[in-house]
Amino acid sequence: MSETTNSLHGKIMGAIEAVEGVIVGKHGETVILMTALLSGTHVLIEDVPGTGKTSLAAALSRVLGLSFNRAQFTPDLMASDITGFNIYNRQKEAFEFREGLVMCNLLLADEINRASPKTQSALLEAMEEGRVTVDGVTYEMPTPFMVVATQHPTGYVGTYPLPEAQLDRFAFKIRMGYPTPEEEIGILRARRGADPMETLSECVTADELRAAQAEVAEVRVDEQLYRYIVSLVSATRSHKALALGASPRASVALLHLCQAYAYLRGRNYVIPDDVAALYIPAVAHRVTLTQESKLAPLSVRDVLTEILHATEVPYLGTQGR
Repeated sequence: MSETTNSLHGKIMGAIEAVEGVIVGKHGETVILMTALLSGTHVLIEDVPGTGKTSLAAALSRVLGLSFNRAQFTPDLMASDITGFNIYNRQKEAFEFREGLVMCNLLLADEINRASPKTQSALLEAMEEGRVTVDGVTYEMPTPFMVVATQHPTGYVGTYPLPEAQLDRFAFKIRMGYPTPEEEIGILRARRGADPMETLSECVTADELRAAQAEVAEVRVDEQLYRYIVSLVSATRSHKALALGASPRASVALLHLCQAYAYLRGRNYVIPDDVAALYIPAVAHRVTLTQESKLAPLSVRDVLTEILHATEVPYLGTQGR
């Protein structure tokens, strides 16, 4: 890596360390969010209330100097609250656009599965194309832009499960999980007085983050790794335990995520271990088990682990030279 790249990389790793100072025991989850942000993708966090989903997103926005909006998805939230709307200005005798909550760098879509499907789908254009269209006029999103959506597990009262087409727009679907007893004691100590979130300061500017995203896009990928990614993803389409396999969108997302993951590890090239590390969290929410597999019982993770072990790993003896 060049001197400029090393400097940016060091700042980004410092930002991750700063987040870990207030979000105890969530290194892996913090790296996942940073990987998604550097690759220009989005994350869905599913877990029970109180496990730090909202705090993690808010802490990340603080250390990265990003504009941050939180949309509390409730049954009465309207699609126009998300995308924006036109309102008539009597003084100017003209309609003017009022920005919606999506016009920011990092949008926290909190409890996304409590809003109506129409409101949920209002995010699709912004997530996929980086823009919104209101009354035939298109408005570009600020960059960088990422949606971090949270949801309670399906089965909770008053929830609307996200359809497959919308789940596919998220690069990762992860769980926070409960802290260990020692980690929970650390949380209590940290919150005995002032809110530790108030101690966070900007480590990376938005301009620097955009520069890092440009460097991520230049991370090299060997031809054999393209084939490795496609082999892993396409295997989900023919596996007897899966009723629905992953689409090419999963392959593209996995490629970009691997570039960002390699960058975070100080490399300007991707290795097979990067692909293997991200394969399950990037693909698990994009596939569906058959009814027979659900009764087995068999989990999606079990199936993807089997595919991962059965797929030949390329040996890249010249990679990185």
